[in-house]
Amino acid sequence: MKAFVIDRYSKDSPGRLADILQPRLREDEVLVRVHAASVNVLDNRIRSGAFKKILPYPLPLVLGNDCAGTVVAAGARAQRFQAGAAVYARLGAERIGTFAEYAVVRQEALARKPANLDMKEAAALPLVGLTAWQALVEIARLQAGQRVLIHAGSGGVGTIAIQLAKYLGAFVATTTGTDNVGWVKDLGADVVIDYRKEDFATRLEGYDVVLNSQGKEVLEKSLQVLKPGGHLVSISGPPTPDFAARQGLSWPMRLGVRLMSRRIRAQAKRRGVTYTFLFMRADGAQLDKLAALVELGAIRPVIDRSFPLEQTAEALAYVDRGRSKGKVVIDVA
Repeated sequence: MKAFVIDRYSKDSPGRLADILQPRLREDEVLVRVHAASVNVLDNRIRSGAFKKILPYPLPLVLGNDCAGTVVAAGARAQRFQAGAAVYARLGAERIGTFAEYAVVRQEALARKPANLDMKEAAALPLVGLTAWQALVEIARLQAGQRVLIHAGSGGVGTIAIQLAKYLGAFVATTTGTDNVGWVKDLGADVVIDYRKEDFATRLEGYDVVLNSQGKEVLEKSLQVLKPGGHLVSISGPPTPDFAARQGLSWPMRLGVRLMSRRIRAQAKRRGVTYTFLFMRADGAQLDKLAALVELGAIRPVIDRSFPLEQTAEALAYVDRGRSKGKVVIDVA
């Protein structure tokens, strides 16, 4: 099969298209013919080696974390989906590889594709949808009437998080660039901060939740807009000791993680707020819930551009520039 692989971890090595063997199917897995996959910031971070100590993938590695496609075959303990079923998934972190004609997915990570989305639209949803769900519903427990700040509202996670927060009945503020102000308002944001012209920390206060995807400066300033008892959820780090323990990291790595997050945890404690680092996990049951919301018309993925599999390196570079509006998709089929 054709697949996009990397032979070494590097920011500068673009990867290559290769002919490789189909992945071997295990008893609890489903073989999926990939119609489309989406490009995520995570893919570039994996390619650069940022996670090689936490996720030690063997090389060469097929990149890609989520996809939509059709079921081809299933293992003996994975009989929920029949051959030909239209499905979508975020693969488990232990075994990725959706920039390819075929991928294997644990049954527990797989879900029925939303009926009102085509394959490219469905492929754009799993990773960012699960991130938004786990941040706002599972961790922050966002309630109707609460106030949430979602950074980078025009990004992949931001576009879904805004729609999900509005569905939950929250008041939503977001940050974005000048060109996207009107666009994110149309997604449902109540307040839009143009980060090129305004400092969000001087305009917002009394918020219940912040969803952060930016760097250290934005992360620390986000504490200022939270009220006591508020919750700062970050998908860009730094990771916390709880995360290190769940990942089963070695004692030296746990110590390193503790030191990395010591400053933000102390600042949060002084302000009486909670800081949580989210490393999103695969979850087919949550994808089923997201599919239901899509079919209700409450949320819909936003696609910026699509690239053929042969241009995956260009797609990764485009996402790495950080200017895409919504998601970038690889059209495999």
